[in-house]
Amino acid sequence: MDLDQADKLNELIRAVGLRHRTLCIEALEPFGIHPGHKLLLFELERAGPRTLTELSVACGYEPPTITISIRQLESLGLVERRPSQTDKRVTIVELTERGTELLAKVKAAWHDVAELTLAGLGRTSFKQLQTVLTDLAASLAATDQPTRYLHPPPPR
Repeated sequence: MDLDQADKLNELIRAVGLRHRTLCIEALEPFGIHPGHKLLLFELERAGPRTLTELSVACGYEPPTITISIRQLESLGLVERRPSQTDKRVTIVELTERGTELLAKVKAAWHDVAELTLAGLGRTSFKQLQTVLTDLAASLAATDQPTRYLHPPPPR
């Protein structure tokens, strides 16, 4: 791949990421949450009450980020924290009734984001797009080498 191709690829991916994030933020804003909150709420619904550490691992967030996000969700009445019955040093997080009720609306908004994302596709099927994005995500996940080592600067 030459530099023009590399630039085009990187800019297209950046543009897709920025626009998609904007759609996600706009869709969830009426509920007072953002995409990171959605991930936590979906995880709590999927797995039930979780420790902060379990949420951190499941969602791929650093512990301080989880703590801040859970506080925000708690202030909205969507989750509650309580000490573990077996280890008082551990905090358990679970959805509240209000959080569970909100999930139906959040899921509908999330579905709308997906529909808007695909609305302009002409020649590409959902299955084709899913295959390409799955391959791209796997390729990026397998990249364990920082880009600065791909082409180190010449010695001085």
